[in-house]
Amino acid sequence: MMSSTTTKRLRLSREERLRQLLDVAWRLVREEGTDALSLPRLSAEAAVAKPVVYDHFGTRNGLLIALYRDFDARQTAIIDAALEAREPTLEGTARVIASSYVDCVLAQGREMPGVLAALEGSPELENVKRDYQLVFIGKCRNALKPFTGPRGIAQSGFWAMLGAGDALTHAAVIGEITARQAQDELFEVILAMVGRSNR
Repeated sequence: MMSSTTTKRLRLSREERLRQLLDVAWRLVREEGTDALSLPRLSAEAAVAKPVVYDHFGTRNGLLIALYRDFDARQTAIIDAALEAREPTLEGTARVIASSYVDCVLAQGREMPGVLAALEGSPELENVKRDYQLVFIGKCRNALKPFTGPRGIAQSGFWAMLGAGDALTHAAVIGEITARQAQDELFEVILAMVGRSNR
């Protein structure tokens, strides 16, 4: 019989280990900022051997990109669920897109901007970010299609929407505006974008 002081070490699956490492990395970023985040530090904080951490991420940029992917996967799931449950009107759809976009970024607080700043200029991030942006644009295009004119919404309109969304959420994160103001402004941007498609 094992004593209460004996602990049995559980072997985690690769997916479970990745989740553990990402959770510890998010905590480090939240508490100390991205400058504190390195693979050796993550290894120590997670009580995991360094080779395991390097096997998962390869480099610090690999870790930061994994954090970005993790954030985006959660954001996508929230937006998908909200779009599924939305009121099937233009206003209902625009409100869900605007609210979900702002809420997802704010839920991550200052951590995500720090991760993005640390990856500034990284070609890997640019590729990953662009892929996710195009998927999000596709979701918005499909959700708004019933309310647009025969020409649809120009791709440039969606890029403008994303730019506005990023600027508004950044302003909300640093306290320049409230989350509600960011949502309301992005909602208006979406309505205007759809309105232009009907002219």
